[in-house]
Amino acid sequence: MSLELGNLKPRRGAKKKPKRVGRGRSSGHGKTSCRGQKGQKCRSGASQMPGFEGGQMPLVRRIPKGGFRHQKRWEIGTVNLDDLNRFDKGSVVEPQKLIDAGLVRKRVDKVKILGGGELTRSLTVKAHLFSQSAIQKIKAVGGSVETLPFRRSSKTDSVPVPEENSPSE
Repeated sequence: MSLELGNLKPRRGAKKKPKRVGRGRSSGHGKTSCRGQKGQKCRSGASQMPGFEGGQMPLVRRIPKGGFRHQKRWEIGTVNLDDLNRFDKGSVVEPQKLIDAGLVRKRVDKVKILGGGELTRSLTVKAHLFSQSAIQKIKAVGGSVETLPFRRSSKTDSVPVPEENSPSE
């Protein structure tokens, strides 16, 4: 027998007969139609919200809530010293170069250099923050450290600062 559109059938056991409720006690689904005795779930049209636990305080309300993220908080990207070994000897390492190299995410406001690992080449490292051990290790291999000023990125609105020459009220 060939398989054609006219003689397609579902696999054996793939189709189940629907449960026929309310057809008398001898059917096995009679009297209360598989809904049990009384209560909200036995009524027609009754539904409960997800997470309802029968009057008990729901789990989602029992667990402690955490988290508050201030809109104007600084987003700091961190880089360990051993990650800086990928740059050429004598090159200037700036935050934009760290972003391009994939060491720091694009959305950071500041970059901090940490002293993890060993630096094998002398570099000029420009960043917003440095750990003390990072400064010592960079200078030990003949490199230099330059601290950049903090500047808020344009992603958040900063509070306007009044100009010095403006008349005060």
